[in-house]
Order: sequence, then structure tokens, then C-alpha cells
Amino acid sequence: MTAASLSDSDYQRLSGEALARIEATVDRWLQADVIDIDAQRTGGLLELSLPNGSKLIVNTQPPLQEIWLAARGGGFHFRHVDGAWRDTRDGVEFFGRLSEAASLQSGQPLTF
Repeated sequence: MTAASLSDSDYQRLSGEALARIEATVDRWLQADVIDIDAQRTGGLLELSLPNGSKLIVNTQPPLQEIWLAARGGGFHFRHVDGAWRDTRDGVEFFGRLSEAASLQSGQPLTF
């Protein structure tokens, strides 16, 4: 698995799109009364507060060109590889890992 070197502007665009996708999904869940997740974004940091008090933190890391995910199950680092954000350890796709963590922490199936 080889991560492509991105220009700073490409990294900003791609990481921004990932955060926007998460926010849009949470908004859809709120509208459909699926789950009440509070999303707070400050720059490249997105904090998702689940109804049970647990949190998921997604944070961009521009110097490393990574996206980091902090969840109860651990911390994960993702780099953009072949058109997707992939875990630097095992290659799992970011939205798959985020969905897994959100489902485990919320106690209901959630797919980003």
C-alpha cells in the first residue's frame, strides 16, 4: 500500500470533503430521527458526541497528510491511497472504520 503524495491544496480538498460527508450524514440521521449525534467542527477537528456520552473525534493532520480517528476502540491514522482514505496499519477504509466505531459506541448499526 503506497500513499500518493498530495499537494497541500489536494489534501485540504480531500480531507475537507471527508469531514463534510460525515457532517451531512449526521444531519440526515437527525432529520430522519435515526440517532441524535451532536457534531461540533472547529477547523479540521470534528467531534461527534453520541447520546450515551461517548465521543468520536476526527482530526485532520496537514503536516502528515493524514486523517486521525479517536474512538473507544483506539486511535487510527489514515492516508489517501488509490482514491480512498486507508488505515496506515491494516488498509481498512476510513468510512468503514468510522461506521464500525460509531455502531459499537452507539449500540445501533450506523453507516457513513
